[in-house]
Amino acid sequence: MKNTKLELSVGIFVLLGIAAVVYLTIHLGTGALMRGDTYLIEARFTNTGGLHTGSSVLLSGVTVGRVEEVRMEPSDYSAIAVLRIVSKLRLPTDSMASVKTAGLIGDKYISLSPGADDKYLEPGARITMTEPAVDLESLIGKMAFGTLDKDKENKEKENKTSP
Repeated sequence: MKNTKLELSVGIFVLLGIAAVVYLTIHLGTGALMRGDTYLIEARFTNTGGLHTGSSVLLSGVTVGRVEEVRMEPSDYSAIAVLRIVSKLRLPTDSMASVKTAGLIGDKYISLSPGADDKYLEPGARITMTEPAVDLESLIGKMAFGTLDKDKENKEKENKTSP
């Protein structure tokens, strides 16, 4: 009789543990736990290089938000990333956003670099100082066919002939 009660209580404990892990996995994966005190800002990029919804937003290596949406701006064909940032973080208006890669072929994320302005970005504002993703395929292609050296030589020649 005692073994049955012990087995039942251990089984319930294990099921509760599994349920907690599943719940946290789902909510951390979607960034739902950050939805408390947050605000949205936008960043305009010429190339997001595979950035997707749910990607991290980092400042000084610390996760401060998530990418809520990535869409195309039809007027100028730029990419707009909508960022959900924790409300404790106040970004100056001259802040910069860059698309970075975790490792050589890792996931993309947005790195924020705060500016020095006295004014702060309001919710819904847009960061225009951005740095697009590095296109590794084109860089490797240029290196393989030697066009990087030719471009460098051409720029050096132009600089020498310029008054």
